[in-house]
Amino acid sequence: MNFPELSDITPAKAEALKERIARLRIDLRLVEEQFIRGSGAGGQKINKTSNAVLLKYPPLNLIVRCQRERKRSVNRFLALRELVDEIELIVSPSTSPRLKEIQRIRRKKARSARRNRLSPGPAGE
Repeated sequence: MNFPELSDITPAKAEALKERIARLRIDLRLVEEQFIRGSGAGGQKINKTSNAVLLKYPPLNLIVRCQRERKRSVNRFLALRELVDEIELIVSPSTSPRLKEIQRIRRKKARSARRNRLSPGPAGE
């Protein structure tokens, strides 16, 4: 797989992704790419075009499918970014921004649960 065409992606985002790929030592030649028909809302456009992207990374047995946007190039970039996130979760969890976000949400939910246990219920009960 070659790095996706970047006409619809900001150069800063593309550079950030390239740096992450280099840092994690991901060989893009091992990534298998397919364009498939999407599903869901979108009518005739979805039914006639293959703009959903399916990426497979056999060394770690990962599969990522992306169909968030109408443009194939944007979906291709987003799918590659998701694949890099998944690889980073496995290879280098300490540097993964996605894992840090998950931990932040867990802490927030735990804090909320503690508050709810400690606070008294409604006055009428």
